[in-house]
Amino acid sequence: AVVSTQSTGEERSDRTKLVESDADEELLFNFSFTGSVKLKGIIVIGGGEDSSPAHLKVFKNSSPMTFDDAGRCADQEFDLQDDKDGVLEYQTRVAKFNNCESLTLYFDRNFGADETRIYYIGLRGEFSEAQKRGVVLCNYESAPQLKDHKTDTKDYNFHGVS
Repeated sequence: AVVSTQSTGEERSDRTKLVESDADEELLFNFSFTGSVKLKGIIVIGGGEDSSPAHLKVFKNSSPMTFDDAGRCADQEFDLQDDKDGVLEYQTRVAKFNNCESLTLYFDRNFGADETRIYYIGLRGEFSEAQKRGVVLCNYESAPQLKDHKTDTKDYNFHGVS
């Protein structure tokens, strides 16, 4: 299924676009951002009639995950309500979801149907452009050796004893 990531709040009521699980109630979404996101909230509109998701696991900066990876401990979990209008917003722990470059949402169960349906996922937060950092190569000397720094200058402060 293809999900449009360029949506507006007005599209919450559009019931022509949906994502439905295949063989069971599990759904997994991997999001990659072009910058850094401070995630503050998540809105989920499900399909109703027991096909709405009932539980959500959220993972921060976990490169594209698979269903096998989703069994590990999540950064935050939510028990969801059946919200057909998208009025409920689930607040994330902002300190935990600061500086997100990718996000994975794993819906592991619903309210009893064979498949899970999702019509809308809204992410609320603050976006900032990615900072491009170049590679810096540095050489450090813990104890400089005089033989490594040969010069033609004479050291008049050195007096040898004969």
